[in-house]
Amino acid sequence: MSLLDVSIVNVALPSIQKGIGGEAGTAQWVVSGYALTFGLVLVSGGRLGDALGRRKMFLIALAAFVSMSAFAGAAPTGDVLVVARLLQGCAAGLLTPQNSGLIQDLFHGDERGKAFGAFGSVVGISTAVGPVLGGVILALFGEDNGWRWVFYVNVPIGALAFVLALRLLPRAEGRPARLRSEIDFLGVLLLGLAVLCVLLPLVESEQDGVRRLWWLFPVAVAFGLGFVRWERHVVRHDRPPLMDIRLFTETPGYSPGAAIGAVYFCGFTGIWLVFAMFFQLGLGYTPLESGLAVTPFAVGSAVSSAAAGRLVGRWGRRLTVTGLSLVAAGLGAVALLAWLAHGPHLGVVVALPLLVGGIGGGMVISPNTTLTLECVPTSTAGVAGGALQTGQRIGTAIGTAVLASVFRAMLSGSGNDFPSALSVSMVCAVGFILVALTLGIAELRARRARATSDQLLNATTAAPYE
Repeated sequence: MSLLDVSIVNVALPSIQKGIGGEAGTAQWVVSGYALTFGLVLVSGGRLGDALGRRKMFLIALAAFVSMSAFAGAAPTGDVLVVARLLQGCAAGLLTPQNSGLIQDLFHGDERGKAFGAFGSVVGISTAVGPVLGGVILALFGEDNGWRWVFYVNVPIGALAFVLALRLLPRAEGRPARLRSEIDFLGVLLLGLAVLCVLLPLVESEQDGVRRLWWLFPVAVAFGLGFVRWERHVVRHDRPPLMDIRLFTETPGYSPGAAIGAVYFCGFTGIWLVFAMFFQLGLGYTPLESGLAVTPFAVGSAVSSAAAGRLVGRWGRRLTVTGLSLVAAGLGAVALLAWLAHGPHLGVVVALPLLVGGIGGGMVISPNTTLTLECVPTSTAGVAGGALQTGQRIGTAIGTAVLASVFRAMLSGSGNDFPSALSVSMVCAVGFILVALTLGIAELRARRARATSDQLLNATTAAPYE
């Protein structure tokens, strides 16, 4: 639900403006406000789960998400809807890190890979099929009030999930945590301000936010450096930090895995808005037809994610490298076909390369999550998952802003040549994927070097006893 609500509302924006009124900027904040607060609280949500218990935080955040979904669906004005979406995004940011933390807690060895495979399937499907579900809901409930059901649909699903979580999630044993002594509030503030200064210009990109708010990027660097210094100070004084910086410097595989995830999400999630604009504005597809045109990617991702979760223990980082290669090949083929095969049937023509890209995508998300978190202590699994997903949310914002800007710039510069605009945008997406592929190859070589070093060390240690 939380990931669907990033993309499903894009389809409903015209319906929202028609049904509730308000300016275009207000309607845009229904999407961007959710993405902003979602990314803002992920690490804090992970730390709260680590300190207070992941089951408890999961239930609290899920109840808040469902309540805010109902609030958004019933909003009488555009301003109230924006407030509801901001609060809904906060609830999603508190909810999401508990998923990876619970998987770290409850599964071990190969079983953990399978669990992350299921998790990766959900991530891939929910990110890709949002436009389809949005189009179906609008077709069923009409243009004027269909947008309300985009939010209301979360209520019965969330209520069922709450009941299942109450019954199935095990209670954690241990002493209750005290917020004042165990939550680093200054760290929360510094990191929140750093993430805010990065995300705000990006989510405002359609209102020329990057040009108006560029000065927030150096401010974000200042807050980020302040956060790092403060967290090191907290660790030196034996107090619990919001995020132990040693997670990035001393945990094997975490930093490169987080970088791969962030860069991949720049290319992976940025394509959906471009496809929606191309199919609906360029080819005249309905929202439902536009969503169906990109469904092959979701199908391929769903199938390969489950399989990849079972293979990650055997293949390791090679699985990620193979997946990134397939995504680059699939999107590159879309770029070539858009350049060569003009016409209203392009949605059918690109189905096969999108399927290939989706198969590759399923081999990236869940294996990368498993490999990134495999050496993380379970006591900090929530923070580690939150930081990993914060990078993915920032990558999503960057990719959406860059690819949408490239698409619009090509349209204005080519006299509304939609196929050329799609082709160039896909080339930019492939560029992001190739950067992630380079990082993946470097991490694969580093893992092989560590494995060789460990074998030599074990042989040297065992030699005196032989």
